[in-house]
Amino acid sequence: MAYRMSVKVLKDFILRSTQAQILMVIEDIHPADLLDAVRDYPKNKLDILNKLPEWAIASIIDEAEDDEKYELLALFESSNKQKDIVEEMSSDELADMLGTLDTSEANDILAKMDKEDAEDVRELLSYAPDTAGGLMASEFLSVKDTMTVKDTLDYLRTSAEDAETSYFIYILDEGNRLKGVVSLRDLLIASSDIYVSEIMNANINTIKDDMDQEEVAHIFRKYSYHIMPVINSAEEMVGIITIDDVIRVIESESTEDIHHLAGLQEDEKVTDTLKESVGSRLPWLFIKLLTALLACAAVARFQGTIEKLVLLAAFIPVVSGIGDNVGNQTLTIIVRGIGSGDLNFQNYKKVLLKEIGVGICSGVIMGSIIAICGFLWTRNVLFGVVVLVSMIVNLIIAACSGFIVPMILKRLRKDPALASTIFVNAITEVFGFIFYLGFATLLIPYLE
Repeated sequence: MAYRMSVKVLKDFILRSTQAQILMVIEDIHPADLLDAVRDYPKNKLDILNKLPEWAIASIIDEAEDDEKYELLALFESSNKQKDIVEEMSSDELADMLGTLDTSEANDILAKMDKEDAEDVRELLSYAPDTAGGLMASEFLSVKDTMTVKDTLDYLRTSAEDAETSYFIYILDEGNRLKGVVSLRDLLIASSDIYVSEIMNANINTIKDDMDQEEVAHIFRKYSYHIMPVINSAEEMVGIITIDDVIRVIESESTEDIHHLAGLQEDEKVTDTLKESVGSRLPWLFIKLLTALLACAAVARFQGTIEKLVLLAAFIPVVSGIGDNVGNQTLTIIVRGIGSGDLNFQNYKKVLLKEIGVGICSGVIMGSIIAICGFLWTRNVLFGVVVLVSMIVNLIIAACSGFIVPMILKRLRKDPALASTIFVNAITEVFGFIFYLGFATLLIPYLE
């Protein structure tokens, strides 16, 4: 049975129990709970870790953040202890950890590993971290298509423990090309003397090792997969990706998008120091300052018009504020559509026209309200018309920029959320001010 304890109870249980008592229940405690207990312990974390078997410590490190993994491993000064822990870690998590280290530290850990395991990890490290190859684990169960069900079950008894998952067995030919997959259930109910190729499912979807991790996440989300095989350019099977890896990608991409939309570095956390947070945010604030100065310059060009009719300045925050909001709404929808795959080459024109329509409708409604306010204030119908038309044009500009900016960034192979709000707001404000004050300048003899 699974044990669910509070962090305090679990921490106290480990510290006060003998290793024999811990071993009786450790398999029923989730590694994530064990990691919480380690994190919450203010003293020497080895007081807890030394009570646990190597495989449990490895599972804790697997659950930790990439930059936290090596910190936990480095607590153990004994090279033999580190070697035993590393050998229990899954290849994909180990590769993630080594990717955060410098070359000498990574090589030191690889030197402690079994030669074959080290080669597997080096292969994973050769992939970009944001690709399918960087996500996958190399521990998967595979058999040749010439093996019988009995041979396969005998193989599973000796090898299943080391695999990432034992629910599916992949069937490969002599060239390690994927031919099909068979579930553990199908193996158990099949006749023992038939070939596994006779009961395998040959209709299997695969992922290329160079596929972007966002696309991988989209496939898992769309088809509700729990596990998928990864193949290379030669059609050879090189690993598997499981749903837990994809969940992390989705969480990471969502966090990254939120940070980028707000003009923050993707790795900033609430636990960062004052210096780190200021250093992370200032570059984007400088960009925002430059774009704000452009808007100021646009307004300054119409100083004479504003001097003649000061009331125009009173409506500038209204026009720019509503425009910024509409631009950000469109931007959010487009960034989300790009990430989920809902926005593509086939429907982008339709989406753009819809967003322009939203801008027009919003401009008519909001502009009418502001126009009425302007008329009541000035008793000048034409002033209300200026505000109304300016609002409609400004919201069309906002909708278009909210669509175009992330699309351009995507085309340039950049994150569509990369501080897009700064650029969208800048475009909306600069061009909105130019039209609003320019239109008013043309009609200034009738507005005074």
